Amino acid sequence: MLQRIRDRSHGWVAKTIVGFIVVTFAFFGVESIIGAFTASSDDVATVNGDTISRQAVETEVQRAIRSGQVAPEQEREARNQIINQMIDSRLLDQYAEEGGLHMSDAQLDQLIVSIPDFQDDKGRFDADLFRNRLASAGYSPTSFRQQLSSDTLRQQLTDGFAASAFVLPGEEERLSQLQRQTRTFRYATLSSADLDAPVTVSEDELKAWYDSHQDNYRRPAQVKLAYVLLDQNELASGGDISEDTLKAEYAAKRADAPREIAHIMVEKGDDDAAARAKLEGARDALANGEDFAKVAAEVSEDSSTAEDGGELGVITRGIFGEDFDDAAFALDEGQVSDIVDTGDSLHLIKVTGLDIAPFEDMRDELLTQARQAASRDTFNEKAQQLKDESFAADDLASVAEDLDLPLKKTDWVAQENDDELLSEPGVMAAAFGDEVLEEGYNSDVIELDDSRRLVLRVLEQRPATTLALDEVKQQVQREAKADKTAKALEALAEKRLETLRQGGSLEGIDWQQADDVSRQASTQLPQSLVKQAFTLAHPQDGQPVYGKASLSGGIALIALTEIGEAKPGEMDQFLSRLATRLRAQAAVTGLQESLRERAEIERN
Repeated sequence: MLQRIRDRSHGWVAKTIVGFIVVTFAFFGVESIIGAFTASSDDVATVNGDTISRQAVETEVQRAIRSGQVAPEQEREARNQIINQMIDSRLLDQYAEEGGLHMSDAQLDQLIVSIPDFQDDKGRFDADLFRNRLASAGYSPTSFRQQLSSDTLRQQLTDGFAASAFVLPGEEERLSQLQRQTRTFRYATLSSADLDAPVTVSEDELKAWYDSHQDNYRRPAQVKLAYVLLDQNELASGGDISEDTLKAEYAAKRADAPREIAHIMVEKGDDDAAARAKLEGARDALANGEDFAKVAAEVSEDSSTAEDGGELGVITRGIFGEDFDDAAFALDEGQVSDIVDTGDSLHLIKVTGLDIAPFEDMRDELLTQARQAASRDTFNEKAQQLKDESFAADDLASVAEDLDLPLKKTDWVAQENDDELLSEPGVMAAAFGDEVLEEGYNSDVIELDDSRRLVLRVLEQRPATTLALDEVKQQVQREAKADKTAKALEALAEKRLETLRQGGSLEGIDWQQADDVSRQASTQLPQSLVKQAFTLAHPQDGQPVYGKASLSGGIALIALTEIGEAKPGEMDQFLSRLATRLRAQAAVTGLQESLRERAEIERN
């Protein structure tokens, strides 16, 4: 349905959708206004006088973690990269503004409606999906709107530079020739079994390797923790809920469930009475048993839906305005409304279906929700008690006992770890904070999510250190032996290559044949072997050109015998596009480098 709306973007329904989005943004924009007044003045960078706040950086970091783009243990590394990206984005924003690029509110609204991620399986904008997708990525509608506007303008800017890039025909042909090139060669693999004697590592060599690779054997700072976890889901796991309560909750959900609706619409124009009379005639026809779809086709002035029986699809509250919603959501399945006045037009609305499962199918879900609702007050009380007592207590055992919660303890853990609970954002930062780590206090209450609260305390700590050789001797032994073996194989390979280059032959070598290998072809050959084969010079006078390639666990000798060329095909078109794209990327990169060189950038 909304696809038709977008195709007829000046129709009544399109204007209503856009109006809904604007209202949604205005409503959710409150949090952005609050954020503006409460934001820290601690800035991480200044770009031509525009500041990038630490709060903005942390928001992007947490958003990247929540969306799965960054693993929690990579938070520290990601932060610096995100700051650099924000600086580049700010430079492009300033450049776009100087160039007069602009995106109107109406353009943004239409763009959002058309984004597939916000559409249901029928291609229609879904308000709940819209809100849920944004929330899961850490956006409010207002912040997403701002981000989308900036991203779109930057994309227009970079697309313009990319479009200016071009590749000369001669360059395309040369690139195609290189990429079509094939190579035929023999290869033989050398492993530790080919060495004259097994590799051994002496104690002195072991010690030398250990001394020169100390960073390999560092143990990070670690702590042992005690913690108390308050989980509302555990509080809600029991408790009796009456059947009447569940049925009342289902009735409330059914009354507010998304409706599949159809309508007959008449524009009011300059003659309100005539429009009303026309729709009254339609209402009388329906009362006399006429089919709704037939009357819609004959009477409705909504050209985007009339031929489809007036079908508008599934709607939720807030899409078509208060008057329209009040009428639609007062109806049960199969019922038709009285005439509804929405200002510019009049409607008869029919509910053709309710988007809700039967009571029995939803019973378990309703029971869980009812228990959670019943436990909310208890959870809030215990959360406040946890906050008060953990702040005042000199331990956590008494706090756990008072709240009737288990006191849990960890083994040694580092700040970066893969424990599901401890790797939650903020947990290990609190454990390694000065007040908890150095002063020995309980942590503040950490809000893991809406239904979980955590307080922790450091029981023991040990600093980062280099482990003694005796503690890591087996690891040192493996690494030192592998290194010595690799060097021995390298020397053996060079010796045998020299023999081959001098025209000699090698006994007992198991040569494998590889014919017409291309750069792009899918092959079971190791990529390092193929890559090295394409670096060798062209054979001359029928004589092979020799080389070697490092493999996992060994080295391969290579004898390149022939260079060929595949026939032109689809790959040429791909390469042409690739060459253009590479030039375009170079143009955009050049723009960014130029903007950085001319900008006044301060990192704090």
